[in-house]
Amino acid sequence: MPPPSAFLPKNFDPRRPVGLIAGQGLYPQLVARAVRAAGVPLRLVAFDEETPPELIATFPESERRILLVGQLGKMLKTLEEFGAGYAIMAGQITPRRLFKGLHPDLKATKILLTLKRRNAETIFGAIAREIEDLGVTLLDARAFLDDQLATAGCMTGRNFAIPRDYLDHGIHIARESARLDIGQGCVVRKGTVLAVEAFEGTDEMLRRAGGFKTDDALFVKTVKARQDFRFDVPCFGLRTLETMREARLTAAALETGKVIILDKPAVLSQAKAWGISLFGFE
Repeated sequence: MPPPSAFLPKNFDPRRPVGLIAGQGLYPQLVARAVRAAGVPLRLVAFDEETPPELIATFPESERRILLVGQLGKMLKTLEEFGAGYAIMAGQITPRRLFKGLHPDLKATKILLTLKRRNAETIFGAIAREIEDLGVTLLDARAFLDDQLATAGCMTGRNFAIPRDYLDHGIHIARESARLDIGQGCVVRKGTVLAVEAFEGTDEMLRRAGGFKTDDALFVKTVKARQDFRFDVPCFGLRTLETMREARLTAAALETGKVIILDKPAVLSQAKAWGISLFGFE
C-alpha cells in the first residue's frame, strides 16, 4: 500500500499519532482533514487567539491542548503526553507576537537568548531541534497535502499573459529576496520591482504594490534555495487572491511542488471567475 503522501519519511508508521501544531487559517484545517482521511491518529496543539476555534472543536478534550504563544516547554511536554511519533507545523502565528503578546516560558526564553537573528528560520529551526530531541519526527509541512501544491504551467486554463522575459525577471527577484532572507515574494512590472515581501507579509506587500500602475504586473511566490520544508512553507489561498483583486493584480507565478494552494479547487475556480491567471514555474 503506497504511503498517504510523497512527503513522508520512508519509515513512516501510520499507527503512531501525529501532533498537529496549529496556527491560523485554513491550512491546519486542511492538514487535519487529510491526516484523518489517511487513517492516521491525530492530536492537536493549539494556541490561544490563533488556532481556529472550529478546528479545536473537532478534537475531544483528551486529544487537544490549548497553549499561549511562547509556551515551548509546555508544548514539548504535550507532545510527550500524546505519545506523538510525529509532529507537523501548519498555519501562521501572528508575526507581531514575536515582539508583543509573546508569553515565553523558561524553555522559550533560553532559546530566544541564544539567537542572534530572530526570524522564521532561526526561531522555528530551534523549536524543530527541541521537538526532534524528544524522539518526535517533525514532518515536511507539505505532508498529506500533495494535491494542494502548485503545478507546472497555467493552472487557470488560459495562456499566461506575462511575457517570459518579465516572468524570468520576477522569479529572479523573488529568489534573490528569499536567498537574502528578506521574504518569499515580490511584485514586478515589465522589468521593474514594485514591491518586495518582508516582515509585513504577503497581503501588505500586495496592497503596497497596488498603489502603483499594475497593468501587466506580476506577483511571484517562491522558497529559499535551501528551504527547510518543516516550517515556513509559502501558501496561497482565497485571502491572497482577494487581496490581489483589490490591488488590481491579475497574474501570479507560484513555484511548483513548493507553494501550497489552500483549497486549490476553490482558489482556481475563483481566480478564473475574477480573471486572475495563476502560473506554476519550476
